[in-house]
Amino acid sequence: MPLDALCLSGLVHELSQAAAGAKIDKIYQPGRDEVVLALRSPTQGNVRLLLSANPTHPRPQLTRLSRENPDTPPMFCMLLRKHLAGGRVLSVEQTHLERVVIFTLEALNELGDRVERKLVLEAIGRRSNLLLLDGDGRILDCLRRVDSNLGSGSANQRTLLPGMFYRLPQPQDKLDPTAQDRAALEELLAQAPEEAQADKWLLDTFGGLSPLVCRELAWRAGGSTDVRLNTLGESGRKKLLDSLEELLESVKEHHVTATMMVKEGKPFDFTFFAPGQYEGNLALEDFSSFSELLDRFYEQREHLERIKQRGQDLIRSVTTARDRTARKIAHQEQELEATQDRERLRELGDILTSNLHQMHRGMGCLRTVDFYDPEGAEVDIRLDPLLTPQQNAAKYYKEYNKAKTAQEMLTQQLEKGRRELDYLNSVLENITLAEGEKDLGEIRQELTDTGYFRRASKAKGREKRVSSKPMEFRSTAGLRISVGKNNTQNDLLTCKQAFKSDIWFHTQKIHGSHVILWTEGGTPDLQSLNEAACLAAWFSQARDSSKVPVDYTPVKYVKKPNGARPGMVTYTTYETAWVTPDGELAKRLRVK
Repeated sequence: MPLDALCLSGLVHELSQAAAGAKIDKIYQPGRDEVVLALRSPTQGNVRLLLSANPTHPRPQLTRLSRENPDTPPMFCMLLRKHLAGGRVLSVEQTHLERVVIFTLEALNELGDRVERKLVLEAIGRRSNLLLLDGDGRILDCLRRVDSNLGSGSANQRTLLPGMFYRLPQPQDKLDPTAQDRAALEELLAQAPEEAQADKWLLDTFGGLSPLVCRELAWRAGGSTDVRLNTLGESGRKKLLDSLEELLESVKEHHVTATMMVKEGKPFDFTFFAPGQYEGNLALEDFSSFSELLDRFYEQREHLERIKQRGQDLIRSVTTARDRTARKIAHQEQELEATQDRERLRELGDILTSNLHQMHRGMGCLRTVDFYDPEGAEVDIRLDPLLTPQQNAAKYYKEYNKAKTAQEMLTQQLEKGRRELDYLNSVLENITLAEGEKDLGEIRQELTDTGYFRRASKAKGREKRVSSKPMEFRSTAGLRISVGKNNTQNDLLTCKQAFKSDIWFHTQKIHGSHVILWTEGGTPDLQSLNEAACLAAWFSQARDSSKVPVDYTPVKYVKKPNGARPGMVTYTTYETAWVTPDGELAKRLRVK
């Protein structure tokens, strides 16, 4: 769900305790919409504060996830370093029942004087923004500059440009639930339309409440999320207002619990209480902090989004090449199907040869006995009137030989095309495993070497080779496990680095990474073998399946054919393990 105002208040309280008084050591901008402040907190030591203005999931939080930074910092990052480096966080506050968080900071200006600065994070959906203000409230700069008509008074038309005074977003035209006493709440409920749904009435009347919170209050009052006010009765209406007041009081006293709803093993939603509206259909998982919950909830989503942003051209080019190859294969399969009747062409040529005495130039069709038919039926054979009888017979023999040759060539081309299709599908899978720009650069380099990308003429022979390292894991028993993130790394691991006694893993007939279990000359234990197989299943296209076949064999039985594409190998003398992909196991065994 979007981070609503009530849930954000619990997160802000958590940040205030951790970040207040912290010194700003470093400032990064790993993505277009996110800034990371490396803080030295007096209570928690070194922490990283993430300020995300992403339109789909804006939020402030402490994060433990590492993010790759660009080689050249963006201009906004340079401005933040100029004004905030070495400063301190004085306070973290939230605008009342709004999704706006203000970080008040103390820093040194060019003259060495202590000055006040403010970072304002507006976590309001597609209008999310991060602004740097001076001590007078003027905008020094912001992630998204907004130029519009002045004096309109509309939240959608605020001007957000350097030099302008900052104005808070205009609040929604709704009531503040915390400012209403019990009598006012009862009067509002009495004036509500009888046919209105309880959750819709709450959402339309009060600010700061998300749809999930409103559905929960309706469920607590009437046992259903879509209960209507006219079916609640006097006791149900009282319970609705009691639940609302209890929820607001828990937020005010900071008695909240970071709770994530899990559906089929995947994060589904999160909130600040234990919801009962799902009635056991979703698993609930509590976290010690909202920051820990948000790391878990957004980790995979943001990873895929960053890869999509940075590798958009790569994905588009490989997808186009794959689709073109698939269409070519389909066309060749149709042509191959047409060659299956070539024997009939030879038979018709034989029939014409034996009936040359009945033919003459100018005939368009010959009706004669088909001596290849067991019943001796007659057959009509089309002729070219411009050709002699001998030339018509030779034409059928020529078409027969052409179809025979086409079958041989098409069979070879189809085999080659299917290998190309497998290779391109493996590249698309490798793109999803990329963890940063270096990994994407290595894939681009691989596609350039294989001829899918054109190498710039000026760069031939002097381009800098990009190289990144495979993912490293350590089994429970302490054995090293390496996982390739792309075809280049797969070849390096399997064909260059691994010893013949090490164990090689790969999903059976499914695109995925090469996994090497380093045995160090000994015999690996069963648990290490199972964990390596689980990693091979997780880092493959079958990661969402329940049972995945993984083949494993000593490296000495794995061979790379001459001329094969990167990552393509053959293997023999293998065993197969059926395992369930486990993302939590991959996180636990990962060596940072």
